[in-house]
Amino acid sequence: MKALLLVDVQNDFMPFGALPVPDGDAVVAVANALMPQFGLVVASQDWHPAGHGSFASAHQGRMPGDVTDLAGLPQVFWPDHCVQNAPGASFHSGLDVAGIHHVVRKGTDSAIDSYSAFFDNGHRQDTGLSSYLRQHGVDGIVVLGLATDYCVKYSVLDARGLGLEVAVVREGCRAVELAPGDAEAAFAVMRTSGARIVTSWAR
Repeated sequence: MKALLLVDVQNDFMPFGALPVPDGDAVVAVANALMPQFGLVVASQDWHPAGHGSFASAHQGRMPGDVTDLAGLPQVFWPDHCVQNAPGASFHSGLDVAGIHHVVRKGTDSAIDSYSAFFDNGHRQDTGLSSYLRQHGVDGIVVLGLATDYCVKYSVLDARGLGLEVAVVREGCRAVELAPGDAEAAFAVMRTSGARIVTSWAR
């Protein structure tokens, strides 16, 4: 069985949000079009406590885009975003949330970031997504969302590490691109992991 995974289609990652992904709102229509093709649709949701350690504002003298260490791992500092229960953490209003069967929340530990929908960045804590998919007989996922070069990429790499077949819908992804070329580099890494990069999806 194949499931659809929607990665972080949330207000703060939209062009109007706190951590804007260029053209990020373009993924909403792709998600809505694909959801009816799947018997199981899962969405990840960044769900940070206020003052999360990945926020530049939590560290004196740090600016968004700075890279340093958090929990013993390299960490990009971000603007405050997707704070629990704040409007920015909500799914985009145009997303057909009635078509989502399960939501997995990540980034809830203020001491470590969590790009992947499966694990935190140190693989120290499981979000529960892998066991949920196993319980539903899922052996492969189709992935789209935000952002290509961070949460999509790491979700795909973890899914492949768990032995899932993965297809990434290119037209349903957009990238932050802190450095030019980050999106293409992310697609290349995902492809090397064994994921298929597709321009559209049909059963």
